[in-house]
Amino acid sequence: MTNAPILSEDLLRRFHERAPVYDRENRFFTEDFEDLRTTGYLKMPVPKKFGGLGMTLAECARETRRLAYYAPATALGTNMHVYWCGVAAEVHKSGDGSCDWMLEAAGKGEVFAAGHAEPGLDLPVILSTTKAQRVEGGYRYTGRKAFGSLSPVWTFLGIHGLNASDPKAPKIVHGFLARDAKGYRIEQTWDVLGMRATKSDDTILDGAFVPDSRIARIVAPGAAGVDVFVLSIFAWALVGFANVYYGLGRRALDLTLESLPKRTSLAVSTSMAHHPAMQHGVAEMVMELEALEPLIDRTASDWSSGVAHGAAWPSKIFTCKHRATEGVWKVVDMALELSGGFGMFKKSELERLFRDARAGRFHPANPALTHEFVGKTALGINPDDSPRWG
Repeated sequence: MTNAPILSEDLLRRFHERAPVYDRENRFFTEDFEDLRTTGYLKMPVPKKFGGLGMTLAECARETRRLAYYAPATALGTNMHVYWCGVAAEVHKSGDGSCDWMLEAAGKGEVFAAGHAEPGLDLPVILSTTKAQRVEGGYRYTGRKAFGSLSPVWTFLGIHGLNASDPKAPKIVHGFLARDAKGYRIEQTWDVLGMRATKSDDTILDGAFVPDSRIARIVAPGAAGVDVFVLSIFAWALVGFANVYYGLGRRALDLTLESLPKRTSLAVSTSMAHHPAMQHGVAEMVMELEALEPLIDRTASDWSSGVAHGAAWPSKIFTCKHRATEGVWKVVDMALELSGGFGMFKKSELERLFRDARAGRFHPANPALTHEFVGKTALGINPDDSPRWG
């Protein structure tokens, strides 16, 4: 694995200084993004032959975690680009050159973003409410995409839609919409609880055209369509999410450890660090994070090493993300509890971390979908069986 970190401590501290400003002003992390572009962070997974750093998922995950400790929203937003580069790298490694154009583009500085979330869809990526209509030379997409992180800077938006021209054999069509294409618009909808700097606006597709050269995959809907491309989306996106929130959780713990020895009370002779309730709360935070780290690292390591988990891979990936976001939510909630009320104030970093941490539970796969997939996998039930329940 790569030993030397990409981001210097000085740069990370600058990111940390900017984070509350971006959050307060609800604006995109423009300065952070340009700094990350300069360092090569955006090219981490891109193979060296295409101008990148050739890093594995495990290596990228650790760098994402370092960034998230200082600037969670910046780490989350850029994860959307990094994971697309990772997907293309995995497809290339499998001997399939269909996504090599993505690696060439990323190596030259193009920026990829994700357009998977849709209103009324609880099975992202493998189903779609967006219509993908076959036309001469490509597909036209009509629908609405939400949570479009990196909306101000992407040059290619990864989207998918359902082509039901053959009702007996519908297909999910994955393509990449160019910034200069026609038939779409970005609506500035992003005014939310947390992770505000990601600028994850909605994208409205109104017959937006994607040429055949930018169609990455045409697969069956549901679990039947999970090939190396689709599975790599899950692996790179969700393990990335897990590391973003784990880094955030570590920051919340360190802030707590720093503050308690400085807090006093009339009922305590020394500091609040000696109060048994404070010690118990800190212990809960430490133990939660200690349990999460090996799970996250093992999942990333197994993927990077090519461990053959087969059909269990989605279950393992979903579990990693779910446990990370749920566990970190507990950690940040406890940090706020132990703050003695100061954490409620806007000037407290914990107040922002608390809001940012809540966003993790919205990311796919959400708790309901995670339990469904993990449970069905363990029971040997095909996720595509109909009816879905019953």
